[in-house]
Amino acid sequence: MLADSVRLALPAEAGSIAALQRRGWQQTLPAEVVPDVLGSVDLAAMTTSWEAAILRPPLAQFRVLVALEDTRVVGFAALGPSDDPDAEPGADGLVAEFVVDPQAQRRGHGSRLLNACVDTLAADGFTRATWWVHASDDVLRRFLTDAGWATDGAHTEVAVAEGGPSLKLVRLHTAIG
Repeated sequence: MLADSVRLALPAEAGSIAALQRRGWQQTLPAEVVPDVLGSVDLAAMTTSWEAAILRPPLAQFRVLVALEDTRVVGFAALGPSDDPDAEPGADGLVAEFVVDPQAQRRGHGSRLLNACVDTLAADGFTRATWWVHASDDVLRRFLTDAGWATDGAHTEVAVAEGGPSLKLVRLHTAIG
């Protein structure tokens, strides 16, 4: 039996990451936005995008990590420099995506993946990590605040589809390095 672990994603895992992202959206997004989000992109297109992100990231600091249970992908995270207007270039990193399979939660995969995210961002020279969280995702917010993250007062609202419902986000941050 292999140990549970976190490592850089392989191109062959893009399909697993895309499917996991869709399941994560169904679990964590508000019910009124799920149909618009899932309908906006199909699994094949998502797989192609994740494969490109793994094989040809736009910058060396863009990374995709996977959490493994034995050899099965049970979580993933996408990291890179923050693109927020108030970000300090070279200092602020971003956790852009973070999903643990609903069926694999509460087994330490999220904590391992979170620690790997922070370690990877610190190794890339970032001194602060930021993360935009759905305002209604109390479970993720509690997970992050229990790990030392805090809100920094920034918030935004993102339109999911033209004329459709929007998603309220709050930003959390933590010092790293």
